[in-house]
Amino acid sequence: MKSNPENTPVIVGVGQINDRPESAADGQHRGMHSGELMVAALRRAEEDAGGEWLADCQSLALVDQISFRQLNPLVDFVADACGMKPAVAYQSKGPNGDSPVLLLNEAANRIGSGEISIAAVTGGEALRTAMQMARAAAADKAAETNAVRAVSSRKTPGYRQTYGLSAPVDFYPLYENAGRAAYGQSLAEAQAESGAIWSLFSETANANPNAWIHQPRSAAEIIEPTADNRPIAHPYTKLMVANSSVNQGAGFIVASIAEARRRGVPEDRLIHIGYGAAAHESDDFLARDRYDRSPSMEVSLRKALELNHLTAADFGHVELYSCFPCVPKMARRIVDWPLNKPASVFGGLTFGGGPIGNYMSHAVASMVDALRETGGKGLLFANGGYATHNHTIVLSADQMDGISFPQNFDFQAEADAARGPVPELEKDYCGPATIETYTVIYARDGSPKHGVILALTQGGNRTLANVPSSDIAAIEILVSGRQEPVGMAGQISDSGEGIRNWSFTA
Repeated sequence: MKSNPENTPVIVGVGQINDRPESAADGQHRGMHSGELMVAALRRAEEDAGGEWLADCQSLALVDQISFRQLNPLVDFVADACGMKPAVAYQSKGPNGDSPVLLLNEAANRIGSGEISIAAVTGGEALRTAMQMARAAAADKAAETNAVRAVSSRKTPGYRQTYGLSAPVDFYPLYENAGRAAYGQSLAEAQAESGAIWSLFSETANANPNAWIHQPRSAAEIIEPTADNRPIAHPYTKLMVANSSVNQGAGFIVASIAEARRRGVPEDRLIHIGYGAAAHESDDFLARDRYDRSPSMEVSLRKALELNHLTAADFGHVELYSCFPCVPKMARRIVDWPLNKPASVFGGLTFGGGPIGNYMSHAVASMVDALRETGGKGLLFANGGYATHNHTIVLSADQMDGISFPQNFDFQAEADAARGPVPELEKDYCGPATIETYTVIYARDGSPKHGVILALTQGGNRTLANVPSSDIAAIEILVSGRQEPVGMAGQISDSGEGIRNWSFTA
């Protein structure tokens, strides 16, 4: 059955902006705030679509931002600045990495249902401006605090925070180390894979004028700890983690193909939207069934391929979310994406830039640019939270057969059915245990602060344990790569200081 052009969504325009203030207090350029970045990105998207779109947008969706929380919600600001009076206007529930793809899928559904004919999606983060303003106002060391960790630390400390698990960079290495053990890789082999993926990211970013960093890096430069590439949390260095200290905005305009044609947008500028698929893990990171794979990630990616009747071989381009190496590593194994092909069209969250929840808006925009140039199809996989939220969608330079909107993209029931039993959390356990996964968190000077062990008790319950930096031998076992720590036995004992310490069994 032929699709109705009035209900067939396409992307008609995309826009991206990088704002690079040298100083927030020099009187020359104070730096843009998040809302201004969103407006600028949409203005560029409107220009890319041929002009005169925003005033007629019936839907405006924003990705939540953290750098200027005092300005939230920003919907009215953006709408007013763009001359819009949208009937539908909202902000995503959180600054999660899947938000741009979710909002794209929702816009496609609204057009498919006939509710609207034009939608705008945008986001922006100005952590660079926010940090420079804080330095100018306070001129103290507090302004140097990692902004993402600062947001996390505002919450009341709980069990996991007591053991140093507060920011994303503390959590994702737990997946990395569990995955390496499950893949049967040595530490050197796993780091080599990360370096290869990230090196291609740096090359992609270098060729993308919209990326933040234009400096190709070799795999060795990325994985080797140095004074300029300090270790963050084992086994990740600074060049392997998301770069959030950016001012970046991106947005896109979605319309019915009939509306695009009425406005004279050339057919070769239209990018068609395929089906999407979403699924999520528990918001409680310690309530996962395992850490070497993600059932919700697998369902999101596999259902997107199945719904669109595609395999990895059908894609000329992919964007596999890349806040930390474990995510694209898991994703590429699910879809069978080769290691020697770039897993990003934007440049990854290190080199392209890591504007918190809005990275995938840049990926959408860059995918549109790539498909306009080369034709073919592209896969967008988004991940957010603490490896929690997953949303995958397909874009195509040509209209795809059998695609009609609205669609139900929620496949949570399938993810829940695929999930194994979750070990019960036993916070006060002392006694023999085995390592389920682990990391070592480093100070800014590159010295180990402490290790974190996720352990399984003899009864099969899950618990956390600390490895003091003073236990040099234990830290060495965890980071040296001479043996695989996952699965090793040890003893958990009460430190007398409110936490429990790990020691290896002699």
